[in-house]
Amino acid sequence: MHFLIDEDLPRSIADSILVAGHEVSDVRDVGLRGASDREIAAYARNHALCLMTGDFDFADIRNYPPSDYSGLVVLRIPSIASVTYITRLVKFFLRQQDLVAGLNGKLAIVEPTQIRIRT
Repeated sequence: MHFLIDEDLPRSIADSILVAGHEVSDVRDVGLRGASDREIAAYARNHALCLMTGDFDFADIRNYPPSDYSGLVVLRIPSIASVTYITRLVKFFLRQQDLVAGLNGKLAIVEPTQIRIRT
């Protein structure tokens, strides 16, 4: 799986993604810093990347139908969350190897104790 990290997430989560055996790109490194959600979504779709974001707008399946993407991962993050909290949430998600492997065409909403999947 190749993940695209949205700019609302810390760059440091890339390390956890790499350690889990996946590839990773960051919107800030591919010329999408400050880009609109639509531009980021189009880039992820056109490059067959799984978008990982904290932006709950991407959980709206009317605007971002999961079947159009190689996966959408929306982390439910409290506004005061630390980098450590976000990293733990990402690691929790990545440990669900079967879920991650079958993410193509699906939306995963990741919370500290559960992961909800939408198609």
